[in-house]
Amino acid sequence: MMLPRYDVTKSWQWNLDNAPDALPADRLPSVVAVSGDWTWCGLPVESPLGIPAGPLLNGRWLLYYASLGFDILVYKTVRSSARECYPLPNLVPVKTGPLLQSGEILPEFWWMSGSWAVSFGMPSQPPDDWRNDVQQTRQNLPAGKVLVVSVVGTQDVSLTDPGESLTQLADDFAQCAAWAVDAGAHGVEANFSCPNVSTADGQLFQQPADAAFVAEHIRKAIGRVPLVIKIGKVATKKDAEVLVESLSPWIDGLAMTNSIAARVRGKDDSLLFDGQPRGICGDATRVASIEQTRMFSRIVTERGLPLHLIGVGGISTAQHVHDYLAAGASSVALATAPMVDPLIGVRIREAM
Repeated sequence: MMLPRYDVTKSWQWNLDNAPDALPADRLPSVVAVSGDWTWCGLPVESPLGIPAGPLLNGRWLLYYASLGFDILVYKTVRSSARECYPLPNLVPVKTGPLLQSGEILPEFWWMSGSWAVSFGMPSQPPDDWRNDVQQTRQNLPAGKVLVVSVVGTQDVSLTDPGESLTQLADDFAQCAAWAVDAGAHGVEANFSCPNVSTADGQLFQQPADAAFVAEHIRKAIGRVPLVIKIGKVATKKDAEVLVESLSPWIDGLAMTNSIAARVRGKDDSLLFDGQPRGICGDATRVASIEQTRMFSRIVTERGLPLHLIGVGGISTAQHVHDYLAAGASSVALATAPMVDPLIGVRIREAM
């Protein structure tokens, strides 16, 4: 069965505008039940399978994957104002084994063999558009699934005072989160990690005190609605401990790992993306992401904290799901594999 998928040769806006329609009943695949009691931050779901914000550009994309075996759907990261996507290419296949740390230079590959460099820059639809779309999506989402909206604050780079700048960023995060909840989101994911931007909105997880300040603002704006923070690769256990201690009073969960940054050398031997690092997603991140999930699980358990961990990175089989769950995740999220093969969720459910 050939199903619609993200067209890597077209722009982010084109893929948003040409999102797949809901599949007719005679084309819907058979989706088997997954035994067990599954939750996302305490909300019951029918399986631990989710899709993070990347592929779910709007409600049509979200409902499409909801019909293909995914139960935790994270709406594409949104902002308080519209922002255009980086120019093509946005997804470049790379050749690499497991990446354990940031900073490597990887060769561009001829075809998608499991990992690619991601370069979108956290674009966003205008707030009125995404708020209306989230509202309609929630109304059409089947039972047993949760709608999470990913939000990011937009830094006002004209502010020079660090305290004033951080407060502005926190307020902007909180505004987006409140809008998402008002539109019907079951939960909010705040994106504190994006390797493709250099401003504070993409690097918060590396500054625990600032991250806690922003998380507190979001919590006050959304009340008891579940709040997850998306983080990147953490360098050491000590860094992880400080981050957990800083964030735990305000959040319900952590999603990890939001790619591993690397530079990409093109086929002509020049560095792509103006030599700037880009997040590598897919197979290359799985080993490091599982290990980070295990490390955070130990920290959370040692401290008796009620934090949920969402495993992200390189999942394409039922065994990969089990590996993340065994490492301490309560749910998982797949992006690369479903973008390449929309039926991957159906196959994983059958294997589980």
